[in-house]
Amino acid sequence: MTQRQQAPSYQRNALLPGFIALATLIVAVAFVGSDWFTVFRFVVSILALIVAWFAVQARHWWWVPVFVAIAVLWNPVYPFPFSGIFWILAQPIAGSTFLLAGILIRKPRT
Repeated sequence: MTQRQQAPSYQRNALLPGFIALATLIVAVAFVGSDWFTVFRFVVSILALIVAWFAVQARHWWWVPVFVAIAVLWNPVYPFPFSGIFWILAQPIAGSTFLLAGILIRKPRT
């Protein structure tokens, strides 16, 4: 007699956008101060809003202000004039935040 394995009862929708954002932010360190950094700002801002939406869907409200703040800080439309060591340190910190949220934001399967 074989036992059936049950699928996990939770799904982590923010995990893939979190991994993509982490990879983007790691690569973005090399482009801080160049014109290409604007492209990275677009990607990170969009992914931050996507993860915030998944947090809303999962009712993990405490993540929403974190990712709205990331979306605002990395926004390419009205960019903040940050440069140098601040941006270099901000990239892996934000990437770690994306990864942590991707792991922790989960909602029950329907």
